[in-house]
Amino acid sequence: MTTCLTAQRESDLARQVTREVFGPPRQRRFAIRYWDGFWERGAAEGGESFTLVIRHPGALRAMLLPPSELAFGEAYLRDDIDFEGDLEAAVPVACIVADRLSSPRRLLRLARLLLELPSGGPAAAPPPQEGLRSWGRRHSRRRDAAAIRHHYDVGNEFYQLWLDSQTIYSCAYFAPGVEEEDLDAAQVAKLDYICRKLRLRPGEWLLDIGCGWGALIRHAVQHYGVEALGITLSPAQARLASRRIAKDGLGDRCRVELRDYRDLPDWPVFDKIASVGMFEHVGRAALPEYFATACRALRPGGLFLNHGIIDLELARSQSLRTRLRQLLWRQGRFLQRYVFPDGELVSLAEVVAAGEQAGLETRDVESLREHYVLTLRHWVRRLEARADEAIALVGDPTFRVWRLYLAASASAFAEGRIGVVQLLVSKAPVGPTDMIPLTRHDLYLDTKPELREAWTRSL
Repeated sequence: MTTCLTAQRESDLARQVTREVFGPPRQRRFAIRYWDGFWERGAAEGGESFTLVIRHPGALRAMLLPPSELAFGEAYLRDDIDFEGDLEAAVPVACIVADRLSSPRRLLRLARLLLELPSGGPAAAPPPQEGLRSWGRRHSRRRDAAAIRHHYDVGNEFYQLWLDSQTIYSCAYFAPGVEEEDLDAAQVAKLDYICRKLRLRPGEWLLDIGCGWGALIRHAVQHYGVEALGITLSPAQARLASRRIAKDGLGDRCRVELRDYRDLPDWPVFDKIASVGMFEHVGRAALPEYFATACRALRPGGLFLNHGIIDLELARSQSLRTRLRQLLWRQGRFLQRYVFPDGELVSLAEVVAAGEQAGLETRDVESLREHYVLTLRHWVRRLEARADEAIALVGDPTFRVWRLYLAASASAFAEGRIGVVQLLVSKAPVGPTDMIPLTRHDLYLDTKPELREAWTRSL
């Protein structure tokens, strides 16, 4: 009899907790299913797009005590909770929790309820992540290399499960004439767009900082007649990129090196430089050195295209309550621990200022935010479609980390909290130059023949 009463009390407490944390059912756009089989439907206008599954009586306590983004995310990694349905739609639930728990009165009520629930549960804790403090100061060469290995040495095979056929891990470009369902074509369009923005010419020397698996340098060599060097801090990436270069017979014009961008030569070597999806690892304090290093390595009149993610909220005024909520919720801790250790997003204004202070002139700025929403949704679907293979390769907790990270990123781009920008800058020439055309028309007309008509119609 006591066991039955205890079970009923746990169930009642859990439902009280979810009402405090998520609001009453009539305000929710999602359903909740409890460990005892009870199903609480949402009734808000718009319908349900996912179901929050609470696996055991101790799940809510593990997820919310103390309340933080990290605790919330780790509850999902441990399978204390799960989300059935559209994970991208479920991501904003964390923001709802953070907002509602910014009320001290509600937080006190919630703590009393949670402390009555059992602690722990049947699920195992996620594997501890190796810290980076032992690798030296933040953004030192040694520690940056360790952070990159943390992110990329999950394995080439894992990335190949859900990226496109060339393993391109950056925002695709859904140009006119490219179907939204064709990720491979959109990634090729992105490579071609970057090459056109750089106005690559046969015989030029191209540097790709953070070259990934070498797709851009191989494309530039094959289709634009340049010679190219790619640098990366990931041994796994360098090995696969080198194999692909050799397979394509490009070894005499193209190579990849394990090298830190800070170890580039101090004299002008390169006609053009690209950096795609890398500078998120650079960090705010190192931005001046990053752009100054690129500027020194770039020949006069040369172009540098920096493609990277920016924080759109940094430039917006925020209320004191919002700032306190972010501080108490410890926003960003989950990504720092499990995905991007030492990663840091900055505002567009900071990026432009750092480039110009290094002596580079801003020539073009283009947001591709909507393109990244489409790209990330492709990645989430492709990862989910091959979940069994991914789990066999990296284990269930790591699969969950990446599924949550990709879905959360898609949500953040879609809501305009973060963006991705291609910034094109130039180094002052020693004399007159025709490097930059007067208009952007060449970006859209000098493309593949099969896309030219669609590009022209879109102008």
